[in-house]
Amino acid sequence: MLVTPIHTEMAESMLVRVFANRQMLGEAAAFEAAAAIRALLACKGNVRMIFAAAPSQNEFLAALGAMPDIDWGRITAFHMDEYLGLPSGSPQSFGSFLREALFDKVQPGRVHYINPAAEHAEECERYSRLLAEAPIDIVALGIGENGHLAFNDPPVADFRDPLAVKAVTLDHDCRMQQVNDGCFPSYEAVPQQALTLTIPVLMSATWLFCMVPGPTKRNAVARTLHDPLSTACPSTILRSHSDCRLFVDTDSFGAVVQ
Repeated sequence: MLVTPIHTEMAESMLVRVFANRQMLGEAAAFEAAAAIRALLACKGNVRMIFAAAPSQNEFLAALGAMPDIDWGRITAFHMDEYLGLPSGSPQSFGSFLREALFDKVQPGRVHYINPAAEHAEECERYSRLLAEAPIDIVALGIGENGHLAFNDPPVADFRDPLAVKAVTLDHDCRMQQVNDGCFPSYEAVPQQALTLTIPVLMSATWLFCMVPGPTKRNAVARTLHDPLSTACPSTILRSHSDCRLFVDTDSFGAVVQ
């Protein structure tokens, strides 16, 4: 069922929709993403999608997994980042998160997982080759508290990055967010490094569906909408995409003046 936003606006090329709560946000984003998937499958044999793994995506992933009439067997799925240094099978692994939240439920035709146990340079090359096999159709993503996209924190973000996948050191705000999200018990427990898809890869998709609920994201949303386009807040680049849809709730957007 289509959920109606309480406010809609444009931020340059980006469509912004505000919903009363995060459940409605997730359901609305899933409805629109499902429509895009069906439209693509009607005219091509396979759809290639990249997914974010974070608590901010929970409602969206649950609703998307319940959407009818999606031929998941014709979907190739990727995830956009992965911690380095976690024990094998760790529940904090982004691959494990997406497997439990979506992939095991819908059974995509192919799922390409980032392998954090492999030699880092070789894994970056392997995953880059998989991404380059065909264009990316859809990216489902969030925005970090520091404005990061995937694990492209301000110190390492590059809007013209020549790499598709790279190893990065996570900045303080990014690691602290993982504690705020309840993913780790302490700051010290959060890995210091990760592999991430770069911003040009994310921006190359035909559609971007960006789900950003919750009060801890209010500053990031405001900066995304109003700051100059700059890697000081990497998510500002979303305003330049030809079809990026930002889904926020009143906690992340603030009060809506009627």
